[in-house]
Amino acid sequence: MALMDFIKKQFIDIIHWTEADGETVAWRFPMADFEIQYGASLTVRESQMAVFVNEGQVADVFGPGMYKLSTQTLPVLTYLKNWDKLFESPFKSDVYFFSTRQRLDRKWGTPNPITIRDKEFGAVRLRAFGIYSYHLVDPKLFHSTISGTVERYTTEQLESQLRNTVVGHIADLFGESGISFLDMAANQEEFGKALREKITPLFQGYGLALDSLVVQNISLPEELEKVLDTRIGMNVIGDMGRYTQYQVANSIPLAAQNEGGMAGIGAGLGAGMTMGQAMGQAMMGAMQPGAAPAAASAAATPAQPVPAAVAPVSADEVVATLEKLHALVGKGILSQAEFDAKKAELLQKLS
Repeated sequence: MALMDFIKKQFIDIIHWTEADGETVAWRFPMADFEIQYGASLTVRESQMAVFVNEGQVADVFGPGMYKLSTQTLPVLTYLKNWDKLFESPFKSDVYFFSTRQRLDRKWGTPNPITIRDKEFGAVRLRAFGIYSYHLVDPKLFHSTISGTVERYTTEQLESQLRNTVVGHIADLFGESGISFLDMAANQEEFGKALREKITPLFQGYGLALDSLVVQNISLPEELEKVLDTRIGMNVIGDMGRYTQYQVANSIPLAAQNEGGMAGIGAGLGAGMTMGQAMGQAMMGAMQPGAAPAAASAAATPAQPVPAAVAPVSADEVVATLEKLHALVGKGILSQAEFDAKKAELLQKLS
């Protein structure tokens, strides 16, 4: 009966893995009730490693190559089973294959904005995303800390953890750096290097090597982007005098194209300059010592009629406007007669 049981046993004499898909990181060779024949052939292909696990304990690790399994090629397993050198019997052991191929273009990103304290904007919420690449270097450590005894462990299962590892340390890096958002956004490559240095030891703890990490974008949420755009626009515009000139210069081509030609430019020009001068005078008055608040002055003094006269226009403003108008003559938008009329009107304002 014992002889019949021995004959019925099924033995494995070739162990290998062809990697049918590109997303499997760890794969357990199907054993069931099979036993590995002493002297069986083990084939480990390029970009693979194989691990023998005996009773839950990692025994031997094999890199790429072809091996004949014996007490010489399985030294640790031989020691664990206390085999005699002449004892050549079939044995049972779990065999795991691991893919060591480099995983490229893996994406990471902050699912929600990260709130940090910025030295220029105060408390702000930032988003960041990019790509990274990695590969497995220590299958024994990976088996004991990540994949375990599962039959198949995929990149999808692994990279959920890796993305959380990257994102979880971005907030710390933002806070520790003390760098403003604008400086971070302008130096994404340096920020990526700092982030990679911070999380590389964590990858190593999983038996992985972090080959590269790139920060592709650091941005604010849409509502904060609009606030930043407004602030940048005001910095570009500068004081109200420059703003008035800018508005007038932009309105001239549009007015020239509308029906009536340049008829309405004079009124718009005078109103724009008057508004700019009035705002400037109000701001200067408020900055002088002893100046009374506008509301209090209005309450103490009876309402006075507003003078109809318009403050004189500065020479610089007239020259700037004439230069704009002359350029429109060169483009054929204004006639020479229209230019001469407007020129006379502006020069008269200087008197």
